This record gives sequence, C-alpha cells and structure tokens, in this order.
Amino acid sequence: MFVAILTISLMAGVFGLVLGYAAIRFKVEGNPIVDQIDALLPQTQCGQCTYAGCRPYAEAIANGEAPINQCPPGGQATIVALSNLLDTEVLDLNAELGEHLEIPLLAVIDEQICIGCTLCIQACPVDAILGAAKQMHTVIADECTGCKLCLPPCPVDCIDMVPTEQSIDDWKWPAPLDPLELVQDA
Repeated sequence: MFVAILTISLMAGVFGLVLGYAAIRFKVEGNPIVDQIDALLPQTQCGQCTYAGCRPYAEAIANGEAPINQCPPGGQATIVALSNLLDTEVLDLNAELGEHLEIPLLAVIDEQICIGCTLCIQACPVDAILGAAKQMHTVIADECTGCKLCLPPCPVDCIDMVPTEQSIDDWKWPAPLDPLELVQDA
C-alpha cells in the first residue's frame, strides 16, 4: 500500500513538473485574436475610428467594446474581412467617422500661406508634417495617410487634400464581379 501511494505521489510530482515547464515554455503572450484583427486593419494610425491607433481599436473589437465598422481607411473590404474572421454580421461603414476613398489623399501645405503655427504638426498622428514654430511646414508624402486630421486646427486653411498620383506600384486591379450576383440581378 505504501509503495502504491509513493508511486502515485512520484508520478504526480513528475507530471506537475512537466506541466509547469510546458506552461512556461508554451506561454501565449497577449490575445491571439487581437493580433489577427490588427493584421487586417490598414495600420494608418489615423485615429478616425476614435481610438489612438489600429492596435487599441483591435483590442476594443476583440473585447466587444467597438463595432467592426469604424475604420474609414480600411473601408468595406476591411469590414468584410473582420466579419469573416469574427463570424459576425457585415455592417456598413460608419459614415459619421469619415468616408473610404479608393484613391488615397495626401495633405499638401501651401507654403506661401503657412504661418508656422505648428497646430497641424501636433494634430498629425503619424508625424508626417515637418516644420518649426514661425517657419514654413511641409508634408512627407510617403508618411501621410490622408486622414484629414490636420485640416481642422489650421487657422489659415493652407492645407489641401489632393488625390495621390497612382503609379504601377500602387495601382490595384478592380475585383471581378461575382457571377452569382450577376445571375441574381438579371
């Protein structure tokens, strides 16, 4: 009887050590669904979704605190991808937060009018605007996400949003029509 108790105790100790090692070795950091949602978002960090960036918005979606339709830069394609991932209903883009544009916009500062107030620099979530107080400002075109957050604080309206010029590197072929939709519409 004593041998059986000792054997079972020894086996329990060994299995406990193995489970303890496995818990440390195969520990999952964070929430994997947050990583998957974050990967689907456009990573513009524009704040149009009312969150500080794409990662906080992904965390809010994963926690059920935010709907999947609050990302204007991502548009309907991102909403559909999030809906498929989370197995939820496809929603229309929340129009109160902005509109999705097929051709991205770029902020352009009229240097003749700019007074160097730095308000646009403070409003830019991706630090795409360069300049100093009382000096002319300019936009780093490769960094600008076209979020329009620099427009409201500008006191002299020297910022214009212009469509980006498409090149062979960023032009996208339109998706083909679904044949089933064509049959249903006829």
